Amino acid sequence: MADVILSSPSTTAASRPGEGRAANVPSSGLRWDIIELLFFAYRDFVGDADQELEAFGFGRAHHRVLHFVHRYPGLKVADLLDVLRITKQSLGRVLKQLLDEGYIVQKAGSNDRRQRLLFATPKGEALVGKLATLQTERLNRALRGIDPAGLETIRQFLRAMIDRDDPDKVLEAIFGLAPSGPKHKEQT
Repeated sequence: MADVILSSPSTTAASRPGEGRAANVPSSGLRWDIIELLFFAYRDFVGDADQELEAFGFGRAHHRVLHFVHRYPGLKVADLLDVLRITKQSLGRVLKQLLDEGYIVQKAGSNDRRQRLLFATPKGEALVGKLATLQTERLNRALRGIDPAGLETIRQFLRAMIDRDDPDKVLEAIFGLAPSGPKHKEQT
């Protein structure tokens, strides 16, 4: 693991008397306060699951694949690529390991036998449940004491952070959007 060396990101903020480095909105207009909170919140949110996954020789990519396959049974491999926004090669390595170790099964589509539909096995569902429990406990601790209006504000903020210009099948389901037409992708 690489050493992390912290230095002052801005000598101007640190050199002004009475001003902390984590000012809400610095004069530069950059949202360092929210950016850093998101970094640390994400680090700790996924960190709970990372520790559990390490025992299986899995990483975050395995977690994401298992999560979406469990939540959307019968998800096509092509749709999973869209959701994760990764290459076939990246998914192939992770998916092969999950298939080989019995966390996911792959079935041919009933209408189109060329389709590869993914399903979590009971073993995969158990692991996803364990990881989701860890993350739910962290969320519940963080949300404790926040009223329903505050929770809705958090949901609105998180939805607004998601780029929806090119929604995938999962985002369409989450946002209740009508299925999008054919996507225009660059040919590689």
